[in-house]
Amino acid sequence: MYESFSTYWPLILLTFLLAGTVKGVVGLGLPTISVGLLGLVMPPMQAAALLIVPSMVTNIWQLADGRSPFAMLVRLWPMLAGIAVGTWGMSALVNAAELPGATRWLGIALVVYAVLGLASVRFSVSAANERWLAPLIGTVTGAITAVTGVFVIPAVPYLQAIGLEKDELVRALGLSFSMSTLALAVSLGHSGDLLQPAVLGVSLLALLPALLGMAGGQWLRRRISAERFRRWFFCGLLLLGADLSLRGLF
Repeated sequence: MYESFSTYWPLILLTFLLAGTVKGVVGLGLPTISVGLLGLVMPPMQAAALLIVPSMVTNIWQLADGRSPFAMLVRLWPMLAGIAVGTWGMSALVNAAELPGATRWLGIALVVYAVLGLASVRFSVSAANERWLAPLIGTVTGAITAVTGVFVIPAVPYLQAIGLEKDELVRALGLSFSMSTLALAVSLGHSGDLLQPAVLGVSLLALLPALLGMAGGQWLRRRISAERFRRWFFCGLLLLGADLSLRGLF
């Protein structure tokens, strides 16, 4: 299953360089872009296995801003627990590596995320509603992660809706993505050959372009309009998602 990785080395390296750059500029996008682009040439769960190391390390980098994430962890733990439950529960029900139409579902998830981003849809969630909505959002996010390898829907719109300041939102996204990455890694490891040592080796090598891209993206963020870059990001994501959706139909 993984002998073909050598064929895709240029695509893998360029994908993680681009994904890291986007994450450096807008604070997210590494798993979305990496799974989306690699999903053009391999099953989504195979692509998801490659992002484990780059995703975890870049998320830790995103959290390492000198401030403790403990207060945010206390606030978000119901959602984070829901992510774990949703990921593992869906993985127990469905073998995503053998799921017919997995590429189509990945494409649909990317299209939905891109449309929400381009439409600048903003929701508002009161503190009272967080108590029951957080675990539900986490569980749905985890279930989608288990099928597509993408963990932005509906977690990112939810985190944007609960009234976090800019720096708080960055930490919240880092915590959410870290939990999703850990839950996905456990799920892939439990499924058998999806997370073999050789796969982790490729994932480790993919870390270098991801870090270089993230550093370049952070440099770029101070010199360009982050909002304009974000719009181009969602436009590209919409086209990629549409292509994956159509590929899954044929």
